[in-house]
Amino acid sequence: MENCVKKYETDELEVFWKPDICQHSGKCTGTLPSVFDISKKPRIELNNATTKDITNTIDICPSGALSYRLKNK
Repeated sequence: MENCVKKYETDELEVFWKPDICQHSGKCTGTLPSVFDISKKPRIELNNATTKDITNTIDICPSGALSYRLKNK
């Protein structure tokens, strides 16, 4: 079975989501619902918050399903 990785990006940031390992703990949706909303498509809307707020939220993802790379760094 192939692991799916979805990529979302802005000029500053690349966010990677691995839905196959997501535990749906709600850390992302509870902390930053304007960005992480599983009822919408796309499920991640990076333009709705600052890069810092997004990275801080991803840092608390317990499953590792969310990760990021800062561009130009």
